[in-house]
Amino acid sequence: MCVACREHTAKRTLIRLVRTPEGTVEVDPTGKKNGRGAYLCETPACWEKALKTGLLSRALNITLSQEMIASLRLHAASLPPPVPVGVGSAEQGS
Repeated sequence: MCVACREHTAKRTLIRLVRTPEGTVEVDPTGKKNGRGAYLCETPACWEKALKTGLLSRALNITLSQEMIASLRLHAASLPPPVPVGVGSAEQGS
């Protein structure tokens, strides 16, 4: 479940963030890093909401430093833009 939008979806479609034992927060592409994890959608808006409102801090039970927030925002900016509903689907009929 995404900590920002609360949408339930398959774990593989979400991005795992982990609070490492050393106290840093990292993106975990493998989903296997040791530490407390939280999941976010691939939607930049969810990342911004999670960072701005403190939802990610709460989920990971850590106070995010400005450096961590900047690093996570940089990652969010690299995500593909959301595809509007109905775009790319074949039209039925004929």
